Formats: sequence, C-alpha cells, structure tokens
Amino acid sequence: MAKAKEMEVERGLDLNRYMGRWYEIASFPSFFQPRNGVDTRATYTLNPDGTVHVLNETWSNGKRDAIEGTAYKADPKSDEAKLKVKFYVPPFLPIIPVTGDYWVLYIDTDYQYALIGQPSRKYLWSMILRSTSITGWVLKDFFFRQGCRGSSISNFQ
Repeated sequence: MAKAKEMEVERGLDLNRYMGRWYEIASFPSFFQPRNGVDTRATYTLNPDGTVHVLNETWSNGKRDAIEGTAYKADPKSDEAKLKVKFYVPPFLPIIPVTGDYWVLYIDTDYQYALIGQPSRKYLWSMILRSTSITGWVLKDFFFRQGCRGSSISNFQ
C-alpha cells in the first residue's frame, strides 16, 4: 500500500494575527476530548519568548473542562505552520507532559477560519472560526479543502 502524501500546511503564518479566541465548529472525535462537550473553544496568547499560551475549554454536563499548554514552532527555521503543543496532564495535577502536532493546514486571508490537523490524519480535528456561527460558503470551502487533502469528511461531528 502506498504511503499517503504528507499534508500541506500554510507557510508564513502570522502568529500575531492568529492570536485570540477560536471556536471549534467541526472535529474528528478523539479520546482526549469529552464526547458530549459543547461550545469548545481555544484562546491563544503570544508569550514574550515567542511561544504561545494555549487555553482549551469545553463544557460537558454543565461543567467547564479546561486544559492549558504551550505551543511552539516544530522547526524554528521553517516558515511552515507546523507547531507542537505541550499539555501537562491531568489538568488538576499537571505532572505528565503530553506533546502533539498542531498543523495549520489552511487559514483564510482574513484569519477568520482555519483547518487544523496533524500528520497521521487521525486527529485532523478542527475547523475553527473566530465566531460561533458559520456561513454556508465557508462550510463548503472547508469541506472542499478537506476532500482535496485526502481525508474523509464523514468523520466530522
């Protein structure tokens, strides 16, 4: 069986423009997120050292679940939007570091919506927006781009 082509990522991501709050509109289910989570969002803040403070939040059964971490460029010399994100788990007693890939596969020119994934395509998890609502053309554009990357859109919830 042929090996899948590596996913293409954005180049020249402007981290200053990327900072702020993003809302998850669609994602692949994963073991590290509550299955019944709603209003999932991430807030990114640029640290003085160039890393990014990450605050992920969701609400499950009326309670807020949150985890904080740090994102950084996987290769500081590259202009590719390939980041690593490190969280410490469990959130209430952060002692075990868990690091994963955070690739910006697409972002629109106005930095209003983005497609986030990672190289295995297993956790190609998010379409994120600056607002909590989505227009039909953004959704169509997203699914078109997703299909062009060779990933099934049927996994999104």
